[in-house]
Amino acid sequence: MLSVVLVSALAGFLAQSAPATSAGTIAKESVSNGLTTPDQTAPAAKSKKLSPEELGDIFMARKRFREALEQYQHCDRKSAAIANKIGIAYHQLLDLRNAMKQYKLATKLDPHFSEAFNNLGTIYYSQRSYRRAIHYYRSALRLAPNSATVYSNLGSAYFSQHHIPEAIEAYSKALDIDPEVFNRSAPNGVLLQEQTVEDKAKFHYYMARLYAQKGNAEQSLQYIRKALEEGFKDREKFRSEPEFAILKGNPEFEELMKKEPREL
Repeated sequence: MLSVVLVSALAGFLAQSAPATSAGTIAKESVSNGLTTPDQTAPAAKSKKLSPEELGDIFMARKRFREALEQYQHCDRKSAAIANKIGIAYHQLLDLRNAMKQYKLATKLDPHFSEAFNNLGTIYYSQRSYRRAIHYYRSALRLAPNSATVYSNLGSAYFSQHHIPEAIEAYSKALDIDPEVFNRSAPNGVLLQEQTVEDKAKFHYYMARLYAQKGNAEQSLQYIRKALEEGFKDREKFRSEPEFAILKGNPEFEELMKKEPREL
């Protein structure tokens, strides 16, 4: 399996409920402002007690998911945002049954909460129920049509179904919205980003072609290297397909084409 961002089904966590404050930002601000954090004790006169949600966000940022879950349990249980965060904590602990339960609760509490629909899709994706995953990703996109993360997830689901044209279309839309959507390595939202695929070599090849088509030679070369490292054999495609024309004469590209697989 190829995980582009975080563990097999996940990529990311930011507290985006109103007010929209990331877990990492809360952690930094709590230190700079003298607030109490899970690993810090400050003089009572100078400290301000954080809410359970804020503490939960800090624990999530530190990957202490059980502690985060305990804090979220003390929050407003009628909030779709909190239910979604509880779902993510369970998801990170690989408790998919309870994660799904919380995501579904979030969609009932707020039928317009797109993040929960997306996160339900990631559960079905991890269970290889790609048709259901696509259904939930599309539901999320109807609510949030400019989400690069959801388009990325939709592309992965189509790719796993071997529906390549649909996958490339979804990936292309994700890149148009956010050119960095496939390059993140840090937590980035209450949307879970699923970019795992089984055929890594084939995935890298199509990503190289997509980046070349969009004129991004640097990223295209990175994915060509990855494709070759994963055993992609038909390297003549990199020379013959029109999308790769921008790489002709590029020294790094020419070097990659000459190297034997064992040299990569």
